[in-house]
Amino acid sequence: MQKQLRNIAEASWFVNSVTVVIVIAGVLVGLETYPGVVERHHSTLAILDQLVLWIFVLEIVVKMGAEGKKPWRYFGDAWNIFDFIIVAAAFLPFAGNAVTVLRLLRLLRVLKLVRALPKLQVLVGALLKSIPSMGYVSVLLLLLFYIYAVAAVFLFAGNDPVHFENLQMSMLSLFRVVTLEDWTDIMYINMYGCDAYGYDASMPCTSPEANPVMAALFFVSFVLVGTMVFLNLFIGVIMNGMDEAHAEAEAEERAAAAREGHASSSLDDLKTLEEELGDVQKAIGALHRRMQREGESS
Repeated sequence: MQKQLRNIAEASWFVNSVTVVIVIAGVLVGLETYPGVVERHHSTLAILDQLVLWIFVLEIVVKMGAEGKKPWRYFGDAWNIFDFIIVAAAFLPFAGNAVTVLRLLRLLRVLKLVRALPKLQVLVGALLKSIPSMGYVSVLLLLLFYIYAVAAVFLFAGNDPVHFENLQMSMLSLFRVVTLEDWTDIMYINMYGCDAYGYDASMPCTSPEANPVMAALFFVSFVLVGTMVFLNLFIGVIMNGMDEAHAEAEAEERAAAAREGHASSSLDDLKTLEEELGDVQKAIGALHRRMQREGESS
């Protein structure tokens, strides 16, 4: 039974079928965002949702059964734990306003595609491996934001209080700048003064002050460092994580191939040993018959 369940769990038709069901689950969740569709086809969508859920339950049962007398080995894989949580959450007693939570949990079923597609697993693994290094890059970026935000308050708060009145507004405005969303407008306000650019009757300019050189140097340097340099740092960290994830995936494939090769070689050795044992038994039998004939002739 264990061997049959293992063959089913590892079969390509089973894996492909589960992948199709995951796609269908994603489509069903998307259809629930259209009230008209839900109103007209509520019963059909509910039946399909239950069918998808029980197919996922069957998938877990098959994979746990493939572990034989040690079904807890199923939870040795982090992806299996993720799948189990998504499926188990559907059986929690949600009601009233908590139905929204249930819908969000159904949405997580789409993420099972990551489990079904090995290449996506490598990509997610690379992102997870990059998180520690990305954290350090983020700390460095935060320090850059803080230094520039404080400097911006000192330099431009009087001329441009809308963007640089205090530290928190300054950091928010610099975030807009680093995303390159109309950052030149903020720069021009401080280059030419709020009375010449950007401000109007709805935003009265009380203390205009043109700063053409300082504003240009400030914003251009911030964009170059914050956007170009740090973006490349993030890309480099992620690429390094992808290299590590690919190396681990290749190592796992080689280990699996080695295990299969060892198993096949063991079977070959056993067959060879059985053949040699058969030859020895035949030789012993022939020798025994020969000795019997000689004894009878004598």
